[in-house]
Amino acid sequence: MKPFTCAVVGATGMVGKSFLQILEERKLPITELHLFASAKSAGTKIIYNGEPLTVKELSPSSFDNGIDIALFAVSNRLSKIYALIAAEKGCIVVDNSSAWRMNPMVPLVVPEVNSEDIKKHKGIIANPNCCAAPAVVALKPLHDAFGLKRAVISTYQSVSGAGVGGWNDLDATLKGEAHGHFPYPIANNLIPFIGTYGPDDGGYTGEELKLMAEVRKILHIPDLPVTATCVRVPVYVGHSLSINAELEKPFDIKLVRKLLANTPGIVLDDNPAQNRYPMPITAAGNDAVHIGRLRSDDSCNNGLNMFVACDNIRKGAATNAVQIVEHLLLSA
Repeated sequence: MKPFTCAVVGATGMVGKSFLQILEERKLPITELHLFASAKSAGTKIIYNGEPLTVKELSPSSFDNGIDIALFAVSNRLSKIYALIAAEKGCIVVDNSSAWRMNPMVPLVVPEVNSEDIKKHKGIIANPNCCAAPAVVALKPLHDAFGLKRAVISTYQSVSGAGVGGWNDLDATLKGEAHGHFPYPIANNLIPFIGTYGPDDGGYTGEELKLMAEVRKILHIPDLPVTATCVRVPVYVGHSLSINAELEKPFDIKLVRKLLANTPGIVLDDNPAQNRYPMPITAAGNDAVHIGRLRSDDSCNNGLNMFVACDNIRKGAATNAVQIVEHLLLSA
């Protein structure tokens, strides 16, 4: 890989810290690393590869020193401002917000699925929603082999997907204290509502609309019939998905198992007789998309049910972005 200078923007947040952890784990050839965050976090010391680095305040001049690649983990509002500034100064931005995902000029990438789209970038590459990433990793090999006709996706999303506020809410409500982030206590509860509500969106939440649109874009199936229901669950780390896929061609379930087991990025956990199936507790801390509970759905032609789990902070966010960087370096 070609050595490069790197920046992490939003370095003190949950995903920003995970960026740094994964960059360190994967030993990318970084010659110079810059950490940026808000004025409130400026001056914070973060250890990277055993060395303390000082977080600097993000500003329009942050990218004046020839930074090659920047990983962004900030709000949509900040991304719309600073990703453009960085790109205009020759920096390639891999952005984790939803600000750029549906922009037709910006590739939305899951490397196991559509790495060829990376080369189409014009300075900004979008990282997908934390449930869209595992969903397309699971669906792409099925689409290639049998054709994807329709998908129904139900998600069970951990509180870390809502950031530090969500994490703190689970901490507090488990102790019987008041909730502050979610509209209801999350301990011992499920909240079938994630994101904003738009009365003109047919009752879907913003999270559900993002998931459906991103699956279509990443798979290059713009007219794919797909529907989603997103649920917040009292789990710290790890998103799970129940996926019902209707395929164009008949399939043999044994061949589907073999296909998925041999697909990069997937771990097949599918032996219910021995209590092996995907769970957030086993997916947390690793970068794989775990798939199991594979079974035919006889209520429709060529229907397939599966259950999926992944670490939403790693493969659902930070690892996927770092994998994009690796592809950029290999093609440089």
